[in-house]
Amino acid sequence: MRVLAEVHAHDGYPVNWPDRPGEWLTHGPSLGSWVAEREGRLVGHVGLAPAGEGDLAPVLWGERTGVPPGTAAVVGRLFVSPQARGHRIGALLIGRAVREARRHGLHPVLDVVTTDTAAAALYERLGWEKMATVEQRWSPQQTVAVSCYAAPS
Repeated sequence: MRVLAEVHAHDGYPVNWPDRPGEWLTHGPSLGSWVAEREGRLVGHVGLAPAGEGDLAPVLWGERTGVPPGTAAVVGRLFVSPQARGHRIGALLIGRAVREARRHGLHPVLDVVTTDTAAAALYERLGWEKMATVEQRWSPQQTVAVSCYAAPS
């Protein structure tokens, strides 16, 4: 939780701090989650989940490819400690999640809030394709613009 709190304070991710951060990281069905360590310290995390209700990126992937949204896996909960950046940790974590999605015969997709330009730049450097930018209602009081990406084939 320490690294997640550091990332939230530095970058505002997650946008809404969860009441129970540990549950937020592990909530729901999962295909796996991985952490990164550097010099004996935890410095990053990524998760992979099957497409779920309300996930827009798998729907867009399905529309684009003509396959059911259930053929996609959602990469999420990606964060790297601000002090550990610049060592390709984010790229390594994404690569691990992509390999696992493909091992399950699924295509990796994700979404990112449009204000997180550093994350979007990372995905684009890694060859991910932006499928669309849409407004999502996260609560009656909060609408957020998110960009949906698909991993390169």
